[in-house]
Amino acid sequence: MNDAALERIAQALERISPAPLDAPDFGGADAFVWHVEPDRLEPVVKVNRVDLALLVAINRSRDTLMENTVQFARGLPANNALLWGARGMGKSSLVKAVHGEVVANGQRLKLIEVQREDLPSIGRLLNLLRPADERFLLFCDDLSFSHDDEHYKSLKAILDGGIEGRPENVVFYATSNRRHLMPRDMIENERSSAISPSEAVEEKVSLSDRFGLWLGFHACSQDEYLDMIGGYCTAYGLQIDADTLRAEAIEWQATRGSRSGRVAWQYFVDLAGRKGVQLVS
Repeated sequence: MNDAALERIAQALERISPAPLDAPDFGGADAFVWHVEPDRLEPVVKVNRVDLALLVAINRSRDTLMENTVQFARGLPANNALLWGARGMGKSSLVKAVHGEVVANGQRLKLIEVQREDLPSIGRLLNLLRPADERFLLFCDDLSFSHDDEHYKSLKAILDGGIEGRPENVVFYATSNRRHLMPRDMIENERSSAISPSEAVEEKVSLSDRFGLWLGFHACSQDEYLDMIGGYCTAYGLQIDADTLRAEAIEWQATRGSRSGRVAWQYFVDLAGRKGVQLVS
């Protein structure tokens, strides 16, 4: 093959290869969503969040996460955080609310949402963020891994950073219903069938140990559930008789078989609709 043919092949490969991703204008938004194929950061004009003051029954987790986030936003050391526990108790809402509060107080902190299935691309995202002047909070909601799921290896690039280390201007927050990010029956099955049970799942289970902060979320009491709804009523100026509110709210949670912040909000949305109260701020 002559030099001319090789040159044509090289030019063809250059044309079909993706161009290097340009750094976005981080000053144009406070939040972004990471997409792949092609790689890009899409700005989010308005983040879907609730006010921090409306998150009830999670005071300790709220204060701990806020302190960690403020430290990071100020350029101080901070930990990656795993928010785990009961469904609908405000894990993802807390992350977004804390970010909103920090930004409202004048800190330059950018929130970047990453989907679990896009974790293999995380190295490319970190390379994009590493030279930037801003500080970034990477957020993955509802993170968990199933049997033979190799995505957890990509997550280690965020938590440990490999040979380069995690960028100093990046911290990672994740939410999960599972403390160890995988089903308990899967852990037990691997332990029982392995030649060395103590080592069978060590690599995967130890992944959660790489988060410096573990914040647990537990089911709320009935009084806390009612306080959540009362807080929404006050925030949106909705007037209703206290006895009527209590009876309806308890009936609502009974029909769903659970109590949580999500159930409280769902009842309030129904109530606001019946009362003609707009929830758009």
